[in-house]
Amino acid sequence: MTLRVAQVKVYPAKGELAANCRLLLDVLDEIALHVPDVVVTPEGFLDGYAATEPHITRETLAGYAVDPTNSSYVKQIATWAAKHRAWVILGCARRGPDGIFNSALILDRSGLLVSAYDKVHCQTHDQKYTSGRSLPVFGSDFGPFGVMICADRRWPETVRTLALKGARVIFNPTFGMHDERNLHMMQTRSYESEVYIAFTHPAQALITGPRGEIVANVEAEDARYAITDVALERVDEVRAGPSAHLRDRRPDVYEL
Repeated sequence: MTLRVAQVKVYPAKGELAANCRLLLDVLDEIALHVPDVVVTPEGFLDGYAATEPHITRETLAGYAVDPTNSSYVKQIATWAAKHRAWVILGCARRGPDGIFNSALILDRSGLLVSAYDKVHCQTHDQKYTSGRSLPVFGSDFGPFGVMICADRRWPETVRTLALKGARVIFNPTFGMHDERNLHMMQTRSYESEVYIAFTHPAQALITGPRGEIVANVEAEDARYAITDVALERVDEVRAGPSAHLRDRRPDVYEL
């Protein structure tokens, strides 16, 4: 199956939820012309990743978070998803019953809020959030997929866990480093776990493939989004190949 992935590549404003929602809807209307299957935003897009601001504390972060079940901003984006029959992976600060999370909301083609992924690896300013507690894989019409947020990618266990759970593509909203070191890291993560990764940053839309290849890498400042067609069957071919990594693992010798 060929999956058309749209990656939003613009900087949101710090703490300006209403303005960022308008900006996103504006970009989404441009993206709609390309008939995407999945749209991915950068990390914390709705609130502009306000947690990075020194004056925002763990206590005041709640003022920039949304309850996705009743947020007017989420409802507008869900309406767009339903109208254009596209999945949306939306970065935001999420208000939950047990804390504020750095989250990616999962909206399906009908605009239904399927779930949310909460960032697991929280360091420095991310300690203002409550850390996520699991690495789920989500079912879809194009098969199982995973989500990780920004720094999660630095731990190989993140990608490996999602791949072992069946994910053929991992959507990676981010706001952090996007240098040459990161480029090679993303290639390595894809290569070692035979999976596509859609690294989505305000300044870069990068997709790496199951052989560690660069499928797309858009960094132009005037590009507000990137559209890439991904052949998911390529993952199946690589995982069934003569030198497959996942299949030929030796968990019997990996004990500490």
